[in-house]
Amino acid sequence: MRLKSIGYWIFVFLLSLSFLGCSNSEVTLSVVGDSDSDLIRWLEGEGFAVRFFADALSAAEAAGEGSVIFVLATDYPNTRTMVLPEFYDVLKQKKQRAYIEYPDFVPGLHLASDNLQTRLERGVVASAYFSDALDSLKILGINDCHIISSDAESPLLVLAKVAGLDRAEYGLAGVPNYPLLVKGDFGFVSFSKFSDFGKARYGPEDHWKAVLSTLVSDLTGKEDFSYGTWPRYLSPTLEAGGTVSEEAKRASVKRGVDWFAKGRFFIHADWKERWLTYQSDGLNPVGPPVPQAAPVGDGTLGLLEGHSSNIYFDGSQQYRYWIRADVQGEGAYALAAASRLSGSEAYRQPAIHLIDYIFKENLRTGPRSHPDSAAYGLIGWSHTHPHVYYGDDNARAILGILGASAHLELSQWDKEMVEAILANFRTTGKSGFRLNRLENKDLHRNGWKYYWDRDVVNPAPHFESWMWALYLWLYDKTGHEPLLEKAKSAIKITMESYPDEWLWTNGIQQERARMILPLAWLVRVDDTPEHREWLDRIVRKLLENQVSSGAIREELGGEGKGRYGRTKSNEEYGLHEAPLIFANGDPIADMLYTSNFAFFSLNEAAHATGNREYFAALEKLSDFLTRIQVKSDRFPDLDGAWFRAFDYERWEFWASNADVGWGAWGTLTGWTQSWIVATQVLVLQKQSYWELTSDSQVKQPFDEVYKRMFNTR
Repeated sequence: MRLKSIGYWIFVFLLSLSFLGCSNSEVTLSVVGDSDSDLIRWLEGEGFAVRFFADALSAAEAAGEGSVIFVLATDYPNTRTMVLPEFYDVLKQKKQRAYIEYPDFVPGLHLASDNLQTRLERGVVASAYFSDALDSLKILGINDCHIISSDAESPLLVLAKVAGLDRAEYGLAGVPNYPLLVKGDFGFVSFSKFSDFGKARYGPEDHWKAVLSTLVSDLTGKEDFSYGTWPRYLSPTLEAGGTVSEEAKRASVKRGVDWFAKGRFFIHADWKERWLTYQSDGLNPVGPPVPQAAPVGDGTLGLLEGHSSNIYFDGSQQYRYWIRADVQGEGAYALAAASRLSGSEAYRQPAIHLIDYIFKENLRTGPRSHPDSAAYGLIGWSHTHPHVYYGDDNARAILGILGASAHLELSQWDKEMVEAILANFRTTGKSGFRLNRLENKDLHRNGWKYYWDRDVVNPAPHFESWMWALYLWLYDKTGHEPLLEKAKSAIKITMESYPDEWLWTNGIQQERARMILPLAWLVRVDDTPEHREWLDRIVRKLLENQVSSGAIREELGGEGKGRYGRTKSNEEYGLHEAPLIFANGDPIADMLYTSNFAFFSLNEAAHATGNREYFAALEKLSDFLTRIQVKSDRFPDLDGAWFRAFDYERWEFWASNADVGWGAWGTLTGWTQSWIVATQVLVLQKQSYWELTSDSQVKQPFDEVYKRMFNTR
């Protein structure tokens, strides 16, 4: 009997160790929640055994002394997790430990009756609990966070709207904040949902690993984690290292244009009203994604802009239901390029439809089609704002159509392209600048000659430089000297102003990326040592920020010259356009404003000069963009896209999401997607755009169009 008694107590002791976490592989967790929860999938991969229960009280009553219980939200955000008072009594009696999320009751705390839904707020570390793993004021992204407001004291994490990339740079003072995670005698309470961090696309990954591993370690005693089963439903296509094959680049082109249809960005007549409803007046044209069951258009009704950066709690993402002229031209260029590369006719007709759409819709109708109008030939900004004209948007639409025409071997839009270039040219001042934006009301009041005769200077390559490139391109085809003269004048003034007087938009890197194109084409038409030096100066400065993976690091410009600099306070976060970084040195690449345009421009610079260093940088950038294309089975409308932001050190889609319209996870069928895809085709074909379009027949309609538009008959 004595020996049997000793054996019995040895068995009880070993059983208790399994609950206390002495041996990781023996720990059994009692779980109330879904078996496919990201948290549970990860923990099972870390060696924990799991038992599921229907409710919290049943779990506590069935579990032994010192057990660990996870009570997870299963109907978030609609229903709070039911946790009876008796559950907490059992926890105390049995000395059990627990993690509870989104509860309807916590003893000693007052919970607000209504849940708070947030958009710009992020999690912020508010204590030293996580020690070196996660310093105080570090940021955690929690998309579309629904939180229960409470009077909990001394929270480990809070939810607040703060500025910064990885850290709340201005602290929490004066900012409304809400307890997000608290630690009590029995364990932890989260007032939102953490357990589906993968499906909800929380980030950055290292910060969430630090929070959840520290929490689990505290509850179970486990100290080492492999993260081998950390759920990830969306990732870059390739890892950072290794060679990128030509096959992978060809696949990136196909996936890039197939994304237009996979995402239902081609408007279809069956859901045209959905587009019009969410587009509204164009001031905030966002809404839920087009359902995957919806039919796909063929381009005749246009191409939507892409995704907003707003991510819902389930990981799906808002769409931007906006029709922009530049996007139609750029999208056509990408489709035509893919058709040429693959030999597939499937992309050809949608490309033609998108170009035709520009001319049959209000983007080129109305005053833009009247020869006696000062707006004649201009391309309207968008379906909701056809009366607004940005030179850079006109330039990209025109370049897109000209590039598509060359790939498709069509010349049917040549007259309209000459009209569009000359419409911008005749509203360009004496020194070659147009300023950022023109509107119908001013054009009709002043007449086009007012703009032709004025003398303004605007060293802002983002807004001005690609139109200069088009003047050089058209000069090459026609020999019309004023096109060369105005372009050279503006380029010279801008280069003499570099860098101190440059007006930058979201960063100085995007201005350099834009400036390379006209400099490369200036070398094409007027190859002088000075012009080559200008080009080399800007290219080399851009490439100072190119890292080994090929990524180009963002950089803010000088103080007082930025249109949208770093966010100046917590209150301003998310209120206007903004950079992806907070400070120079942040390891972030931008595929909306910099890398996409640098890719195209570097290709032109390399071919114009034959410079081997340019070609090497181009190949590195091509590899990088191939690697970071989005891969996802769970989110088909994102698979094949490029997000605006990428953290190349983490190798993760992460950045400051301060931009009000085109934030870190925004996509753009035009600016981003199309220039990357179309340039990838040029790289694969070892060709430049200049060479691609060299046989353009725009000279044929030029003289007649010029006489009509400049009244020289």
